[in-house]
Amino acid sequence: MSNSSGAANGNDSKKFKGDIRSPGIPSRVIHVRKLPNDINEAEVISLGLPFGKVTNLLMLKGKNQAFIEMNTEEAAQTMVTYYSSVTPVIRNHPIFMQYSNHKELKTDNSPNQVRAQAALQAVNAVQTGSMTMASVDTSGMGAHSPVLRIIVENLFYPVTLDVLHQIFSKFGTVLKIITFTKNNQFQALLQYSDGLTAQHAKLALDGQNIYNACCTLRINFSKLTSLNVKYNNDKSRDYTRPDLPTGDSQPTIDHQAMAAAFGRMLSCCCLLDFVIMVPVGLTMPGVPGALASLAIPGAAAAAAAAGRLSFSGLTSGQCVLLVSNLNPEVSTFLTQPHVPLLHCVYGDVMRVKILFNKKENALVQMADATQAQLAMSHLNGQKLHGKALRVTLSKHTNVQLPREGQEDQGLTKDFSNSPLHRFKKPGSKNYQNIFPPSATLHLSNIPPSVVEDDLKQLFASSGALVKAFKFFQKDRKMALIQMGSVEEAIQSLIEFHNHDLGENHHLRVSFSKSTI
Repeated sequence: MSNSSGAANGNDSKKFKGDIRSPGIPSRVIHVRKLPNDINEAEVISLGLPFGKVTNLLMLKGKNQAFIEMNTEEAAQTMVTYYSSVTPVIRNHPIFMQYSNHKELKTDNSPNQVRAQAALQAVNAVQTGSMTMASVDTSGMGAHSPVLRIIVENLFYPVTLDVLHQIFSKFGTVLKIITFTKNNQFQALLQYSDGLTAQHAKLALDGQNIYNACCTLRINFSKLTSLNVKYNNDKSRDYTRPDLPTGDSQPTIDHQAMAAAFGRMLSCCCLLDFVIMVPVGLTMPGVPGALASLAIPGAAAAAAAAGRLSFSGLTSGQCVLLVSNLNPEVSTFLTQPHVPLLHCVYGDVMRVKILFNKKENALVQMADATQAQLAMSHLNGQKLHGKALRVTLSKHTNVQLPREGQEDQGLTKDFSNSPLHRFKKPGSKNYQNIFPPSATLHLSNIPPSVVEDDLKQLFASSGALVKAFKFFQKDRKMALIQMGSVEEAIQSLIEFHNHDLGENHHLRVSFSKSTI
């Protein structure tokens, strides 16, 4: 590659016209386009780190482009395949890449390339441990704290300290982790040995889902530069101090029990978007044996994500719930057209059947196993009409409709064609607004003519207590309303979701994570 110095300064655009290679012809060199103006070398290098070693880098800052050379063609192929299905984003800019016509990079001693080589040295030093960060000139690359603050949004499945360690260890040595709950969100502080490793992990994992459409990682740099861990248990861990006590009030986690529970839980989960987790010992057809570990990042995750592999046992069956301990006098409410929306908060209800001889029990068929798991985990134990619901997975694989001419007494209903389903589209954004039942409800699709008193009177008309109300400042089509209890909120959601407010506006009601 001649004249790389001029190209790196953006003065030789003709040299790189038509450089993008056909997607079917792999090369170790990858052409990266539409980079943000203020991007640094470390951020570009981080695009390739999950897939293998980055051996060379050519920055074309004047053109918002770069060339990344991987150590093997296989690593480059995995990287391009993965990013063709998951668009990388740096500083809110989507990044695009394809194979280059060049088989390798030949760089010179221009200032831009000296800087790029320094960044590569820093990365290699950290990855191999052969140097400390102080040994490498990384001036201008930006200094970051080695401590990351992690928030897990849409927490539908358990995320443990050990899960975080498995995921983040793929980018470097994790020294300490502290987990906690704040503002009703599961959070963690995680410390690496240096800021560059933390930056690589943040770039690769920020915004990724641990599980399909849920458990989204939101990552920022912490103001802290070191964590003070007092106990080694299921809430905090100092991996440099195995001698720390467990703490009287926080017993150590039973790893075997957790592994068993985690394996059972994952039998109802979908694939992870970035990090694939499967029960220990589960084999995946067509994937090398190295993938059958608890947490699989990098090339393995990319290959699986790009190939959309199916995992036997993860999504089949178990989409039917057994809902019991219903009040027999009101159990038939489940078959009314508007009522299954209680479950539709957590997934789309296909069919409902009240058991003929046990009318306090009902079978509810969800669209898939993941939605059944969501409904079960959020609704089991919640009170409805004065009785605590029991929601478990049924042995039935579907709810049978009555045969033609068979008397059913209206106990079986088919909602598969309901226009009120919230999750028809795969990966629907509605998954991002799923929260456990709470006394505060989120209201949306409110017409301009409806004022606060109208909505308060509506929700009080069923005999429930309205404790507080607040319109959103920036969007008065939405509001929060706080009921007297979680049970009243559940009953209000059932009664008023899809309520006609006039002007062709039907009220949308869901549970909120906020309080008033």
